[in-house]
Amino acid sequence: MLKHIVMWRLKDQAEGNTKAENAKLMKIKLENLKTDISEIKFVEVGINTNSSAQAFDVVLHIEFDNQDDLERYMKHPAHQQVSEFIGKIREERVVVDYSV
Repeated sequence: MLKHIVMWRLKDQAEGNTKAENAKLMKIKLENLKTDISEIKFVEVGINTNSSAQAFDVVLHIEFDNQDDLERYMKHPAHQQVSEFIGKIREERVVVDYSV
């Protein structure tokens, strides 16, 4: 199993929305990918509640059977559409992929 963890810091305002509004939209869009992309085995999206300056705003935990499935996910048009939206509202992104 391959776990793909991504965290984002969001802009205070973007695409006509506040950071909180965009975080909620991200959560919905990312969770809905499971409907369109069969390679996703598990998906969880969390919105930060920690007020620390070091904290990120949104985290994605998503699981795949293997690296090939992750690569198919990354290229899938539904993922590309969500990724484009996130690119407009984020300030920073970090990612970790690991096998278990």
